[in-house]
Amino acid sequence: MSALDLPLNLSHLLLLSASALGAGALNAIAGGGSFLTFPALVWTGLPPIVANATSAVAVSPGYLGSALGFRRELAELPAARRHAEALICALGGLAGAGLLLVTPARLFSAAVPWLLLFATVLFALGPRLVAARRARDASMSMPSPSSSSASLRAQRLGLFAVAVYGGYFNGGLGILLMALYTLTGESSLNTANALKNLNSLVLSLLSVAAFAWAGAVAWPQALVMMVAATLGGFIGARLARRLPAAWMRTGVVLTGLAMTAAFLMRG
Repeated sequence: MSALDLPLNLSHLLLLSASALGAGALNAIAGGGSFLTFPALVWTGLPPIVANATSAVAVSPGYLGSALGFRRELAELPAARRHAEALICALGGLAGAGLLLVTPARLFSAAVPWLLLFATVLFALGPRLVAARRARDASMSMPSPSSSSASLRAQRLGLFAVAVYGGYFNGGLGILLMALYTLTGESSLNTANALKNLNSLVLSLLSVAAFAWAGAVAWPQALVMMVAATLGGFIGARLARRLPAAWMRTGVVLTGLAMTAAFLMRG
């Protein structure tokens, strides 16, 4: 029997639905939802590369639900910025998906815990890095137009790099996007969340199309999880405005560390 044709029993159905519901909500709040869906798929018997592709498909509608939940914040942003960032994320997502499809399964499996740990540590250090950046900016004079232009180029290069990562390994994508936006000067957590959800949706849709074309998706599992993730994304977007930012960050960091430890022990 092919790994793509594994049957869904009741316990698997409940586990995958619960993980997708939680992932949709977690992605809307602060990112890191694939820390739930990817391990759940692996533990139900899918190989890591198939589980990663299926997880990317499963959480992609949740980004739509959470982006709709932040439509007010998105409407306040310049359309030119939204379109430019969407294009960058689309190209990066396709590049990352293509890289995954040519990566040997054993190499990818060995890299999983370190990818999870990298994303988690960067997110945990985010507030300190932002504080250091603001302190440095406060000690400097008003930036010149040329320095502002350089900062914009650096931000877009960073966004492309994160999009490639997201297309290759969806786990921690939201965490990296949140870190990128806060490190590059976005002061509003809700605005950073809105951009993170919109751009995650764009790059995930393109990478999902590549995975589907390559036949790397377990569709019964993906379809069940897509429904749950969409509901979770809409619920999470509402919760994000009410939960303290410190709670959100702590929850994501603890989840990331737990999943890293689980995959290290599994290996």
